[in-house]
Amino acid sequence: MPKRDEIHAVTAEWVKKAENDLTAASHTLTLGEKCPTDTVCFHVQQSVEKYLKAVLVLEEIPFPKTHDIEEIVLLLPLPLRPTLTKDEQGFLTEYATGPRYPGWGEVSLTEARRAVALARRVRKEIRAKLPNQVLRRRSVKEE
Repeated sequence: MPKRDEIHAVTAEWVKKAENDLTAASHTLTLGEKCPTDTVCFHVQQSVEKYLKAVLVLEEIPFPKTHDIEEIVLLLPLPLRPTLTKDEQGFLTEYATGPRYPGWGEVSLTEARRAVALARRVRKEIRAKLPNQVLRRRSVKEE
C-alpha cells in the first residue's frame, strides 16, 4: 500500500474510533434521568481527542500519549484547529479522568447534553477538513 493510502487508512481508523465514542455518548443520553452522565462525558472527551489525533495522523504530526485536549490542539496547524475555547478544552480534558472516579461529584444531565453537543460540533468541523478518501475508507483490518 502506498504511504499516502496507509496514512488515509490509519486516519480512518481514528475517525471510526471517534465515531464509536460519540455514538456511545449519544445513545447513553437516551436513558434520560437514569443516564450515567460521567460515562457520557468520558466518551465525549474520547471522541474529541480521537478526532484531533486523526488530523495529526493525516498531517503526519507526531503526538504524545496524552488526554490533554489543549496540548493536542496546540499541535494542530491553525487552519485545522476546531473552534474550542480554552474553557471548553479544559473541561473536555477533565472528563478524561475526573468524573470517572469518586470525589468528583455528579455531572448534571444538562452538562452531559452540552458536552455531546460540543463533541458533535467538533466532529462537524473536523470532518469538513478531512479528505473524502478518509471519510469513505474502510479500516485497514476490513481491507
